[in-house]
Amino acid sequence: MEITYHGHSVVSIVTEDKTRLVIDPFFSGNPKADITADEVRADYILVTHGHSDHIGDMVDIAKRETATVIGMVEICHYAQSWGVQKTHGMNLGGSFEFPFGRVKLVPALHSSGLEVGGKMLYMGEPAGLILEIDGKTLYHAGDTCYFRDMELIGEDFAVDLAFLPIGDNFTMGPKEAVRAAASVKAKKVVPIHYNTFPVIEQDPQLFLELLPTGVGQVMKPGATVIL
Repeated sequence: MEITYHGHSVVSIVTEDKTRLVIDPFFSGNPKADITADEVRADYILVTHGHSDHIGDMVDIAKRETATVIGMVEICHYAQSWGVQKTHGMNLGGSFEFPFGRVKLVPALHSSGLEVGGKMLYMGEPAGLILEIDGKTLYHAGDTCYFRDMELIGEDFAVDLAFLPIGDNFTMGPKEAVRAAASVKAKKVVPIHYNTFPVIEQDPQLFLELLPTGVGQVMKPGATVIL
């Protein structure tokens, strides 16, 4: 399985059978993105919550690629209203076995709304994603603060790789993310959701220094790891 980071919270995955997944496809307007939305190829699009810097290019990519959108039911309803044909709505605590692997939605403490026509549209509750693919387990926390129930993730899953926000202001900062890493007991931790905008500027190396040796890994946009 190939996992590529594209800046902000965008992660793409290519499974062993070449299924292509994209998480939080914020490419247009993302100054850290290494590719454009037009270059994205996807069979599935997974969205953690409804803010514009996470839904991003979901509709355009899904329609062009005839990809299936996976996320909270409200996000899927929004996608359908814009002409996306294939969606799979879920909710917190639920899991489902897809052809590529199992997806479980876990809590994230944040908000979730999208401004449409000058009004704020409710987009369901925010979520984190547990992905069990090709014998490996990934945790994408989405946008969240630290909360002690993250320990349940560490109890229920052997997390091989966790993507945790460190930007502060809108999410947890580095110190809280270190606590989250300990709670989920991830073998590897990659920081996300930082340095995209001035208000979330952080030094990821300082975050790594707070983690146990060898646990943290900074991925520059375009970098790929193999699990």
